Amino acid sequence: MKRFAITVFGLSIVSFYSFSQSLNDTIQLNEVVITGNKTEVTRNNVPLTISVINSNTIENSNESALLPIISEQVPGVFVTERGTTGFGVSSGAAGQISIRGVGGSPNTQVLMLLDGHPQYMGIMGHPLPDSYVASDVEKVEIIRGPASILYGSGAMGGVINIITKKQKVDGYSLNARASYGSFNTQKYMASGGYRKGKFNIFASFNHDQTNGHRTNSDFKIDNAYIKAGYDINDNISASADFSIAKFYTSDPGPNYITDSSYINQAHWIDIMRGRASVSVENNYDKFNGAFKVFHNFGEHVIYDGFHSVDINSGLMIFQSANLFKGNLTTAGFDFKTFGGIAENTFAMNGEGIVFSDTTLTEMAGYVLMQHNFKDKLIANAGVRLEIHSVYGEEWIPQGGISYNVNGKTTLKAVVSKGFRAPTIRELYMWAPANENLLPEELMNYEISWLQGINDKINFEITAFHNEGSNMIKTVMDGGVPKNMNTGSFSNFGGEFMTNLRLNSSFSLNLNYSYLYMQDPIIASPEHSVYFSGRYSFKKFAFSANLQYINGLYTTVEVNNIQKVNYLVLNARLSYNIISYLNIYIAGNNLLNSEYEINYGYPMPGINVSGGLNFKLRKDYE
Repeated sequence: MKRFAITVFGLSIVSFYSFSQSLNDTIQLNEVVITGNKTEVTRNNVPLTISVINSNTIENSNESALLPIISEQVPGVFVTERGTTGFGVSSGAAGQISIRGVGGSPNTQVLMLLDGHPQYMGIMGHPLPDSYVASDVEKVEIIRGPASILYGSGAMGGVINIITKKQKVDGYSLNARASYGSFNTQKYMASGGYRKGKFNIFASFNHDQTNGHRTNSDFKIDNAYIKAGYDINDNISASADFSIAKFYTSDPGPNYITDSSYINQAHWIDIMRGRASVSVENNYDKFNGAFKVFHNFGEHVIYDGFHSVDINSGLMIFQSANLFKGNLTTAGFDFKTFGGIAENTFAMNGEGIVFSDTTLTEMAGYVLMQHNFKDKLIANAGVRLEIHSVYGEEWIPQGGISYNVNGKTTLKAVVSKGFRAPTIRELYMWAPANENLLPEELMNYEISWLQGINDKINFEITAFHNEGSNMIKTVMDGGVPKNMNTGSFSNFGGEFMTNLRLNSSFSLNLNYSYLYMQDPIIASPEHSVYFSGRYSFKKFAFSANLQYINGLYTTVEVNNIQKVNYLVLNARLSYNIISYLNIYIAGNNLLNSEYEINYGYPMPGINVSGGLNFKLRKDYE
């Protein structure tokens, strides 16, 4: 017998319904997560603060890029933007990620993962934000705080783990989206999945382009992704995936530059990024784990002659076991090699000059133990030893508890260490380079309260304190700039999130974060508020969201410290034409606020977009 089901997810308003659902999932105590323990456990058994954004929210956000969704929906997380779409790299780039004031510039202190694999440029050590598209994503799990015990270098401030889609039930699914908006912004997406017995496959393609709201701010990207899996038996499965992105972006430059020779010169960047991985996973009653191999690669070409080819490859092995009643022990081994060649092909009268041609390695072993005392108190502790080919050893401890007061209340506390290894750029490239650098370190102290009141309201409150040391700063040494481990910081703050579903048609959601910074930090607002509401009636749905940012530093130069506040209102209206087709119109920055997130890069005023969403699914029994 065959069962035929057709479903549509409307862009704006249905997406807002999904958003309220995702926030409820974020607070839900017994939701299963992977990122906090490398194996499936419920959130109330993990002392870390973990947020989850589910597939409905991601698919219906109308965002082709993933990071803006995370920035809005997760308190304590902020991502810089410079226009309607496209982040770019090099000077003038956006996409800088900050979690609780920790991120780095460029972003090297928050680790991006794809299915648990580290994602960053091998030479510079930071991720490429334009590479992460929403259509490939099943859900995102965000650890708001250090996670170096499991993921090593770069997880100093936190982890964003993008878990990719796969076809879960026998049958097929088809999805498509097309939209057009201000500044000739066009977005197109098509994806599909198929499963038959033990075999499953999923593939997607995206194309975005825009002229941008400023002269010379155009952007275009093509991204393709494919993932296939096979269930070898009831306990062992294998999968492989491949993705490639090609994007071109222009930098209009900061608006305070009036030099015509700069303004009239094209500042373009041409980038290719790709990745491939193979995984074999086992899942038994008392044992589960995985063996994963990954390879990331890229080529960057910039208008000024800069050219680089880089890799970031490795393997990960881990196994979890229930050694005795109430116990869960996870042990693992990681190996990574990363690097490449960076040069300027225009230098030396066209003969070129090589800045770096280097490959480094890291390897690590770790053990994390968790014990459940009568389903009330869950204790969690572990340690990691990281060995780097340049600086040597780094020990990473972590310990925490979760106390389940009752079925609706959980209290958590954790002490964790994070670290970030110096990048090849900091060790070997250009004048400030210093090959004797040591890792940056952070100690995090955190408590949280998760509360479910009833089916209509839940909330989460978190307080934290971060102490950073050995921070890499560029200082003058004998009249010459040099990277040194001289910096430190002390931040503390709190986060709150809640959602209220009054009935099936009306919901409200709120998240708020506060950050006290000992010293000003770029891309880390002191106060961030995100409030949204959704109302649906028959085939119509309306949603609106309001974001208020206060105390955002856009530059912290000695003689030029800039701090901004802004308020942005967005709204969307959608209509289900037929069961599998939805149309929408959306307006952004409806208050026409004048503001900057990147210094010298004003954000667009009122802008609109509209489009169609199609979703079809056929299941077999």
